[in-house]
Amino acid sequence: MAVRLRSPEGMMRPVPYHHVAIGAGTRQIHIAGQIARDARANPIAPGDLTGQVAQALRNTALGLTDAGASFSDVVRLKFYVTRWSPEKTDDFLAGIERVRAELGLPDPLPPSSLLGIDYLFEPDVLVEVEATAVLD
Repeated sequence: MAVRLRSPEGMMRPVPYHHVAIGAGTRQIHIAGQIARDARANPIAPGDLTGQVAQALRNTALGLTDAGASFSDVVRLKFYVTRWSPEKTDDFLAGIERVRAELGLPDPLPPSSLLGIDYLFEPDVLVEVEATAVLD
């Protein structure tokens, strides 16, 4: 396996992700801009953070699969969430849990960041996902 996920002693716990990913491969995959849209750009789950997180991760999985990878090859995830506040944590995490088994998401996740932002490129977009994977 090209990726080892770790959470060394002394780093904050519990968190829903590993703190460290070690990628040993030579081929990198970078996926960006994954939002809750279908193949025809139709919005999925308008106004529903949980549903949008789930769909954005499904779209990320499509990109990984196309590159010959899966979430087990991911060394980094980034989530951009509009108008973030701590009260949205449960809805955000519910979106991940909704697709964990379906997509084979590791538990805990690879190193991940959630960035609260004011606005994405269209007003109905609540979340955007980026992923970086490494393959041998």
